[in-house]
Amino acid sequence: MANPGGGTVCNGKLHNHKKQSNGLQSRNCTKNGIVKEAQQNGRTHFYDKLIVESFEEAPLHVMVFTYMGYGIGTLFGYLRDFMRNWGIEKCNAAVERKEQRDFVPLYQDFENFYTRNLYMRIRDNWNRPICSAPGALFDVMERVSDDYNWTFRFTGRVIKDVINMGSYNFLGLAAKYDESMRTIKDVLEVYGTGVASTRHEMGTLDKHKELEDLVAKFLNVEAAMVFGMGFATNSMNIPALVGKGCLILSDELNHTSLVLGARLSGATIRIFKHNNTQSLEKLLRDAVIYGQPRTRRAWKKILILVEGVYSMEGSIVHLPQIIALKKKYKAYLYIDEAHSIGAVGPTGRGVTEFFGLDPHEVDVLMGTFTKSFGAAGGYIAGRKDLVDYLRVHSHSAVYASSMSPPIAEQIIRSLKHLMGMDGTTQGLQRVRQLAKNTRYFRQRLQEMGFIIYGNENSPVVPLLLYMPGKVAAFARHMLEKKIGVVVVGFPATPLAEARARFCVSAAHTREMLDTVLEALDEMGDLLQLKYSRHKKSARPELYDETSFELED
Repeated sequence: MANPGGGTVCNGKLHNHKKQSNGLQSRNCTKNGIVKEAQQNGRTHFYDKLIVESFEEAPLHVMVFTYMGYGIGTLFGYLRDFMRNWGIEKCNAAVERKEQRDFVPLYQDFENFYTRNLYMRIRDNWNRPICSAPGALFDVMERVSDDYNWTFRFTGRVIKDVINMGSYNFLGLAAKYDESMRTIKDVLEVYGTGVASTRHEMGTLDKHKELEDLVAKFLNVEAAMVFGMGFATNSMNIPALVGKGCLILSDELNHTSLVLGARLSGATIRIFKHNNTQSLEKLLRDAVIYGQPRTRRAWKKILILVEGVYSMEGSIVHLPQIIALKKKYKAYLYIDEAHSIGAVGPTGRGVTEFFGLDPHEVDVLMGTFTKSFGAAGGYIAGRKDLVDYLRVHSHSAVYASSMSPPIAEQIIRSLKHLMGMDGTTQGLQRVRQLAKNTRYFRQRLQEMGFIIYGNENSPVVPLLLYMPGKVAAFARHMLEKKIGVVVVGFPATPLAEARARFCVSAAHTREMLDTVLEALDEMGDLLQLKYSRHKKSARPELYDETSFELED
């Protein structure tokens, strides 16, 4: 990639580069307007692993029928709204009371048009109640609707042994109780279920300290801090790191928790195209050259927000290139490893290990315990002075209740399992089995002719369905075959890119995966979902383009 300031930017980590002095409080914070040469001794280290990702575009006729489907649904929605307004059809949605018709509307009528008229038609495919542990197999409570999905009633029947292809149980550690979980039971007997206090008051337990030390050791960083909720780990800590006068550069596909945290911070936010280092560098370069709007002062801090594995696309962050850019332009890097920690890398240590990079190259390492570890909560890790700063200034530490002791023990147990501290190699075997299952499942889907998104090593596998009618039919038919899937549509995805999102687990056996693949092959023929033409995607423009314009 060309360096507009002279020299080149490496496709990997840069050696002999000085570490920043103290986390996000470095004296370099006020020097973001000055670009220094990133490489030392005239030598650059190149990362040589090929990043294989797929974003194949759909055939033209598929896109035409997809938009036609939404168009027809919209027309019928207006017709039904007309009938509801005239009392021809009963309105089951929330409406304003007659006494409050002159008030500012409490319920957004027009904004809820999509939910009222399109989502309700296929609502039965979401929020299905599960009545067992979310292992490779689970039990689903059967329910039916008598009013077109406005309400549901349970039939009393339980659908047993449904293959779970939707839970983020990557390592299979969310399972039924067995003797290996005895330590959790012991902690429950000693500490109880909750802490009833914040970390700042009387909510810091020895179990929290043990967990934080273990997380830091697992990640090979100086320190870590744990929180009771993964979503709040992002949304409540980003405002503690940046504020007014700072600039956040956020990937366009970042999770809502990152987006909310960025908005709450009060910092200026600019979006770069997904995994596109050219787009990111243009924003970095403009930030350095022009500074803040109107005043043209240098930004106090520039913070890059990315994810390790993107949960809707299945793509993996292009970390070596982003680290090179953040060093070149003296920015900070915050990476959310919610879906990658425990699931990616030879020993499950996330994307830094996957790319063979030093964790100290990333300023803020964030992750959650809700996926691979079968628990709840999140962590932030990095330099000790960064973590010490957050212990004082984190909104979550000040106002949120501490992590439940049995949950902390489950995470400790899982980490020891991964690190081999339980005297076995079963944790490492789980990581390897997950990688093996992921490659097998993705390869078979591609061979069948489905369009799937993401990196070949990502356990999150989006299968494109496109048309809204096929989204509902796909999920319903798969449940009839005792396979539980997650289907996702607008607004969680672009309007024309509805999909099924499979989450591969180490607990899945080859027989289970073959059963799912056989059902998918049948569904692909029945619903005509095999759109792949094995062409290069339109989306590689995200990686290959050299010129573009972005709005602030």
